[in-house]
Amino acid sequence: MHLALLALAISAFGIGTSEFVIMGLLPVVAGDLDTSVPAAGNLVAAYAIGVVVGAPLLAAAGVRMSRKHLLTTLMAFFVAGNLLSALAPGFGWLMAGRFAAGLPHGAFFGVASVVATRLAREGREGRAVASIMLGLTLANIVGVPGATLLGQHLGWRATFLVVTAIGVLALLALSLLVPYQPPEAHASLRRELRAFRNRRVLLFLGTAVFGFGGVFAAYAYLASVTTEVMGLPESAVTWVLALAGVGMTIGVAAAGPLTDLAARPTAYASLAGLALVLAAFSVWPSPVLVAPILAVGFLMTAPLQTMVIRYAADAPTLAAASNHSAFNLANAGGVYLGGLAIAAGWGWMSAALVGAGLAVVGLAVMLLERVERRPEHEDGQVVGAGLGGEVLDGAPDPLGDRAG
Repeated sequence: MHLALLALAISAFGIGTSEFVIMGLLPVVAGDLDTSVPAAGNLVAAYAIGVVVGAPLLAAAGVRMSRKHLLTTLMAFFVAGNLLSALAPGFGWLMAGRFAAGLPHGAFFGVASVVATRLAREGREGRAVASIMLGLTLANIVGVPGATLLGQHLGWRATFLVVTAIGVLALLALSLLVPYQPPEAHASLRRELRAFRNRRVLLFLGTAVFGFGGVFAAYAYLASVTTEVMGLPESAVTWVLALAGVGMTIGVAAAGPLTDLAARPTAYASLAGLALVLAAFSVWPSPVLVAPILAVGFLMTAPLQTMVIRYAADAPTLAAASNHSAFNLANAGGVYLGGLAIAAGWGWMSAALVGAGLAVVGLAVMLLERVERRPEHEDGQVVGAGLGGEVLDGAPDPLGDRAG
């Protein structure tokens, strides 16, 4: 199990590096391809759109595949997208490469989370999911700064070639270390879609969209807040962002055991804590609060993913992948709404207040799931209420009552 989780974490490290490194390379790309930095910023959007589009489509296309085969296929997509980015002859091709690299992102993390929960011993499913996400957060501490420095000295193409090499290493690790898991006996797209008739699954996805949006409403403008509000030199931005990466890692590391102990309370605490810390940050913008913002924000990742898998029962692949689409919609929505507040003249710290509001909305959606709860266990089976009120049968609950 540990070797398989290592292979999944290496993959997550590569994907995380590819996703976030472009933000530090925008001036380099703009100068090389003779475009403006705001226009180059569309490369960030191209990747995010790829994630949102690719997560449900690729997960749906692979429902009849073995999960190991699906993981290696998705990683091959990732390698191809980054190689296209590295060799792109112009800006349009680079946009296409970024979109292609984003396509497998959500589906990969969704399938990897399902594989991790199936491999984990009972009572350690949250830790297994969190171990994969640690690869993503470590990318922000090691992979992104290192790849950015490489791109600044050797050119942005060198960065994407290195990310491509990490993808190839991950592909080999997946092939060698992840055990074969056959497709579910009755796997079908229709069965996977039935998971979205479960009210709880939809409410968990809604919690991710709003609650996690609070994180990025503040995080996206952290560089400007550092120089314009905190009054620190531009050289301090790197260290403040490194604090954010440390906070992400702490949050994900804590999320694993806390999810195994009590998933719902962990999510509640994350959302409430995020709202409070962001509100405090809007009043006292200090580097001291940067790590706590990201720590409490990323604390919600493992419990939400684990509960989506739980209530999707024996058809979890599409729902788990869609949860990562929800997280990326949260990224885009939080950045957009925070930007609207700043553009309206309310100041840089208004984005943090917007984030606090989004966290409160996410908490409300999460509490609505609790209010809507129906009896969950019947003869050892998990059941959920569909949107029309019907009961949907599920598989034996892998988490038991620890999810609530």
